[in-house]
Amino acid sequence: MQEKSDLLSELCDFLYPRSSYYGQFKPEYLVFNANLQEFAQRVTYICNLQTGGKIPPEEAYKQIQSLWKQLKRTKKQLEIE
Repeated sequence: MQEKSDLLSELCDFLYPRSSYYGQFKPEYLVFNANLQEFAQRVTYICNLQTGGKIPPEEAYKQIQSLWKQLKRTKKQLEIE
């Protein structure tokens, strides 16, 4: 069972890499940084799907626009200038 857990952990690390945060430490900055990294990762996946012909450009644009709006909402909720 431990072996399966390690494999899943490694797979998640590969698919969703996280970089350390080196900026000024505030809890809201740390949360926003995590959200920003997730945004960047998801945009990369969408771009690759579009480049590979799996989704049309219009769909890729809509998905990225939706992700951007989510990121802006998060920034506003965290009250980051």
